[in-house]
Amino acid sequence: MAKYEVLIKAVTIQGLSYGEVARRYGVSKTLVHKLHHRWLSEGDAAFEPRSRRPARNPNRTPESVRERVLALRHQLTAAGLDAGADTIVEHLAREHVTVSRVTVWRILKAAGIVAAQPQKRPRSWQRFTAERPNELWQSDFTHVLLADGTDIEVIGWLDDHSRYLLHLSAHPRVTGRTVTNTFNTTAAEHGHPAATLTDNGMVYTTRLARGGRGRGDGTGNAFETLLAALGITQKNGRPFKPTTQGKIERFWQTLKKHLATQPAATLTDLQTALDTFRDYYNHVRPHRGIGRKTPAFAYQLIPKAAPTKPDDPNIWRVRYDTVDNDGKITIRHSGRLLHLGIGRAHARTKIICLVHNDEATITDTDTGEHLADFTLDPSHGYQRKNG
Repeated sequence: MAKYEVLIKAVTIQGLSYGEVARRYGVSKTLVHKLHHRWLSEGDAAFEPRSRRPARNPNRTPESVRERVLALRHQLTAAGLDAGADTIVEHLAREHVTVSRVTVWRILKAAGIVAAQPQKRPRSWQRFTAERPNELWQSDFTHVLLADGTDIEVIGWLDDHSRYLLHLSAHPRVTGRTVTNTFNTTAAEHGHPAATLTDNGMVYTTRLARGGRGRGDGTGNAFETLLAALGITQKNGRPFKPTTQGKIERFWQTLKKHLATQPAATLTDLQTALDTFRDYYNHVRPHRGIGRKTPAFAYQLIPKAAPTKPDDPNIWRVRYDTVDNDGKITIRHSGRLLHLGIGRAHARTKIICLVHNDEATITDTDTGEHLADFTLDPSHGYQRKNG
């Protein structure tokens, strides 16, 4: 027998007064009075407890907002984009709708579309974040398939401090030239970083070439040479430890989830999709790693770091070559191929080219005769002799 039924029957059957029933059962006299009069008007329906929920709630989230939250969740999920409460709040703010992330989460939970995520096992990784924009750039490249199965490689440059996606481009193959070209293009737009962090791919470093003995000539590749000349610190993760470059590696997961929803038919279509996603990633999507701000906001918030270019980086390179029939040799410097005009009179002469920073000296291998000096200017492909 329900409690309300006991109280009502104590009055109607036992004939007890309201006060006697209240004292016997430890309830208020007002409650007994209310239940008795409810029974007189409603009958046995008064035995059942009633909800105390108010008939109306002026602070209730409008139904139009609830519907928009659910529509955005479906829309973002279908596009392979982040569809969490923070991202939905950001989209609603752009539509001039103010709602808290807790409210959005409750709406999603009530609709039964929030997937339960068990607590992940704690990791023992040592986390790090650069203190300023341009203090450290991370770079890597990954593989993406076109709709017809063609394998395309995508290279990216990411600012470690703000997660700002500085560059994202697609190529049939990423080569050493691709690395230097994309780095120079990105630096021209955003300034040079103080340091870079990559894996040990040959397009980034030759320190592990020949079983870890390097190239054998004491020099690095074009990218390494370029960084040294600019005073930029080059950092490389440990082999088989991709977590060192965790920010760019995690970004690839986010990107591929989005690209999987709309496979590109051509390289041009893929690049268009990458450009669109880069703009969305930088300016719309809030990032949890930077306090739920957008990367663009975090990148512009404080002054950027810059490399300290040494007066004499002390970069020495030795090249053994033969002057071609047109009287020149070709070397790579600062990410570009430079043609040094020695003169047709020395065609087919075996030479030693000694490069120190931006100065190059040419010497005849057989006679030791000094043939020419050059001050290298990467802005020109053809280099004239000094003097």
